[in-house]
Amino acid sequence: MNLIDKIKNFETLDLINKANELSLKNNMVTISLERAIFLSWWCDKGDCKFCYMSTQKNKINDPKKARRKINSILAESELCNRLGWNIEFLSGGYKSFSTEKIKKIATNIFTITNEPVWLNIGITKDLEEYGKEIVGITGAIETANHNLQKKICPSKPMSEISDMLDRSKDLGFKNAITIILGIGETPDDIEYLIQYIKDYRIDRVIFYSINPHKGTEFENYSQPASLYYAGVVATIRLTFPNIEIICGTWSDNLANLGILILSGANGITKFPLFKMFGTKYGKRVEEEVHWAGRKLKGTFTDKTKLGSLESGFDPDLNPFIKRYINESLKNKYL
Repeated sequence: MNLIDKIKNFETLDLINKANELSLKNNMVTISLERAIFLSWWCDKGDCKFCYMSTQKNKINDPKKARRKINSILAESELCNRLGWNIEFLSGGYKSFSTEKIKKIATNIFTITNEPVWLNIGITKDLEEYGKEIVGITGAIETANHNLQKKICPSKPMSEISDMLDRSKDLGFKNAITIILGIGETPDDIEYLIQYIKDYRIDRVIFYSINPHKGTEFENYSQPASLYYAGVVATIRLTFPNIEIICGTWSDNLANLGILILSGANGITKFPLFKMFGTKYGKRVEEEVHWAGRKLKGTFTDKTKLGSLESGFDPDLNPFIKRYINESLKNKYL
């Protein structure tokens, strides 16, 4: 019986146990906290059926107003670095910022964190413009079902994403993809995902569960079953022992974290950092990691790590650093 048949035959626990054994054998004992940093709330495409930005396109008269202030982005990066969080990637809708601006932002973040960043900014034609400030390119293919992808993301052709990932590798960057579970795929689609990872030399897979945003086609959907999600993750871990796997869940579904970690996740994501920091929800994240028998990189509860109200990078960031820290300190600490 192959791995996918085990999911379909409700033998997910066996997959999870084997994935956990493999992770421990490969010394994958540290779990990272990952934070996607958004550049803008505007997307020129704006037609992905699940996406919050698809509900905003007709509400925003001036896309420039949806851009975040660059100093706010850099201050958030500095706070992530202080707290030991990884920057999952820089993300922005199509035509949110120019390539020149994105490169400058990435370069400044590299200076702050001493780590190159991942990009997740759509189908990018000018990858040659980037250098040591980025580690890799993320292709938002969203689903392993090719026909479903065309329906859900009509303006993001899979072929163009694939071409971008090929060029990325040729330029020496790493490749990542994002996959959303619970949007109509089936276990059989994992075969396509496995082949895609092989064909496009994927180094990192980021899994999310559907977040049913109001105003989208998915607003009445529920998040996928925890054992189904875990079974998919375990299958990828067992098929690709050394791949990096990041798993996202939402603050109303934190009980998923432990089982996803046992299934082979290296990192966890999709948390509102400053709203959850120091709260019972932040503590719950740390407890899920602890009871999965793993070590956590970074903190969700140690307020001493917030540090000074002044930036160590640029005094122009001080107002934003102060705002983020004060927002965190307003939370009810445990």
